[in-house]
Parts: sequence; C-alpha cells; structure tokens
Amino acid sequence: MLPGNINPRQMKAMMKKLGMQVEPIEDVQSIVIKTPKGTYTFDSAEVSSMTMQGVTTYQVTGTPRFEPAAVEIPADDVAMVAEQAQVPIEKAREALVATNGDIAEAIVKLSSP
Repeated sequence: MLPGNINPRQMKAMMKKLGMQVEPIEDVQSIVIKTPKGTYTFDSAEVSSMTMQGVTTYQVTGTPRFEPAAVEIPADDVAMVAEQAQVPIEKAREALVATNGDIAEAIVKLSSP
C-alpha cells in the first residue's frame, strides 16, 4: 500500500487522470553519463520514463561507477615545460599528467633534485 491508504490501482487511475504515463524500460544493459570531470557508468540499472504534459523524464536507479576524465595536455604546454625544466618532451608530459596540467607545478617538480 502507498501512503494515504491508496492502492496501486487507484494511484494508476489518478496518474492517468493527471495525464501522467509511467513506463519501465526493459532490458537495460548499461547507461553512460559523460561530464567534463569524468564518466558515470551504470552497469545494471532500473530505468523508467514518465511523460507528463508532453515532457518525458527518465529515472535511473542503480549504483554508478565513476571514471575520471583523462587530462588533455596541449603540445605547447609540454614544449614550454620541457624547455623551462631542460628535460625531454616525454618527461615534461609525464610531469604535466602527474600535476593535472599545472605548468608551474610540473616545472618545479622537474627542477627540484
């Protein structure tokens, strides 16, 4: 029973009167949400769609796995760090990746003994 002593059949009837339509989406294998900071992946999730007044909303229920985005290091930054720290390009790139693209920190890291 739902709160207020409304049974599921009555709830469906009320939702229909309000123009709401809720449908589960079957056989969902995975859901991926990409953001600038990384990717959220739901390997197994329950998904339902709700349409009300012409607008469809999706509800995802499950536990996501977060994978941070790889830091993109511009070639100019790598060249500058390599020149300033007087190290090979490969070492400069490694330092920039380790410092999440922070040029000053990468130079300091490479210049310190």
